[in-house]
Amino acid sequence: MVLRKEDRADNIPEDTKGTDLKMWCKGFLIEECSLGEVGEICTLTGRRIKGRVCRINPDYSHGFGNFIPEVMYIGIQARKILFNEEDNR
Repeated sequence: MVLRKEDRADNIPEDTKGTDLKMWCKGFLIEECSLGEVGEICTLTGRRIKGRVCRINPDYSHGFGNFIPEVMYIGIQARKILFNEEDNR
């Protein structure tokens, strides 16, 4: 836990104000511990961090939302505007 919701800045969006700020780190466990216990990890950059172990071999589960067809054409339109390229689709 980096910041509890009551300790967060006043100038952040409303939906963010009501949420604790948590930090998720990956690394190698220094000493044996069980899920839910506090453990210490060493990250790939050599940092040592203590925190509650919540997953073993975690994967990335975030995304950028559903596919939006219009977004597919942004790069094509940008090249046409910036470099006067033709649309060769």
